[in-house]
Amino acid sequence: MSLTRRIHHVAYRCNDARETVEFYRDVLGMEFTVAFAEDRVPSTGEHDPYMHVFLDAGGGNVLAFFELPTRPPMGRDPNTPQWVQHIAFEVADLTTLTLARTRLVDRGIEVVGPTDHGLFCSIYFFDPNGHRLELTCNTASDETTAKARANAEPMLAEWSRTKRAPKHNAWLHSSAEHES
Repeated sequence: MSLTRRIHHVAYRCNDARETVEFYRDVLGMEFTVAFAEDRVPSTGEHDPYMHVFLDAGGGNVLAFFELPTRPPMGRDPNTPQWVQHIAFEVADLTTLTLARTRLVDRGIEVVGPTDHGLFCSIYFFDPNGHRLELTCNTASDETTAKARANAEPMLAEWSRTKRAPKHNAWLHSSAEHES
């Protein structure tokens, strides 16, 4: 039995709270719901002024950001490629994904994709803070999803043994064997 019900919110750091809210509200259509601001961190008592903003990403999913004006500028883990750490948001369908891509490009935002992953199709771009974002829509049938899911444990076991990409789900990237 899982101890958790769902993710309450996910929090990241931002450079500027207003710019971040405007991006997620105006570009991605999220509702700005709550802001907290304190001079002291409630959990530690440490003096560290911050603005904490919350945005409704839909479906009970909340994305939050901290602006920390007294801290050194944000950085990235130099040992982790930019494409690894990202936030993925689901959209309704391929039409919505195409519309979102056009909306982003029209605002001068560089977009990679669409990329067909076999089970879903995605586009990628960066927010004003340098966080990589993904918009994705599911494209697979229930049967295709079940087939891929059945391979999860065997693939993990093989990866753990060899540290080489298992080929159990290679069919997902073969256009003859998956839905677009």
